[in-house]
Amino acid sequence: MIWAFVLSILEGYLIGSINSSIVLSKLKKNDIRKHGSGNAGATNTLRVMGKAAAAAVIIGDALKAVVTFFAAYGIAKGFGLSDEMTEYCKYLAALFTVIGHNFPVFFGFKGGKGILTSTTIIFLFDWRIGLMVLLLGLALIVLTRYVSVGSMAGCVLYPMFVFAFNSGETLFYEKMHLALALILGVLGIWRHRSNIKKLLKCEESRIGDKSQKAEGSAS
Repeated sequence: MIWAFVLSILEGYLIGSINSSIVLSKLKKNDIRKHGSGNAGATNTLRVMGKAAAAAVIIGDALKAVVTFFAAYGIAKGFGLSDEMTEYCKYLAALFTVIGHNFPVFFGFKGGKGILTSTTIIFLFDWRIGLMVLLLGLALIVLTRYVSVGSMAGCVLYPMFVFAFNSGETLFYEKMHLALALILGVLGIWRHRSNIKKLLKCEESRIGDKSQKAEGSAS
């Protein structure tokens, strides 16, 4: 059983470390982290490289969450684990996919903020929560024109919705889901600390601004 957990962590972290925006920019003999906000995410990719590149990053960062999720399922079943133990493997893989995205071993541990990958993970575990988080986050982005505001709102809403949907559950793996949501939420907020400072100083760029200096949020 322990080896299933270890392999789930490893595959989650290593695949998570394949940061789409960095890979794409390096294919063009550049490094997205040296341009715009310096963030290796979809928002900065959009500002620096355009819509097509940003779309590729969105797909790539979402796809790796799907791959690690089902890889963890395959690992658990390969070891003959129960359904409950399989859930543990998926939670571990999901967490370390985001950690890998944020701190990629292949790129000097300097990655993105994990929002797109985390959003995909939310959908994989509960599409209802994923849909609510996505719609409310997008609504805030539209209303405020701040990507960071919608992203951070999602970080707060995710654990709240998990608690609301599972408040009557006593299964340990449901508590594991809440623990995952809390960790991803706190990590997401922490990764946006520079955005919080800019918002407080009214220096954060809005969608449509010509300035390229704002911290990219998504991804």
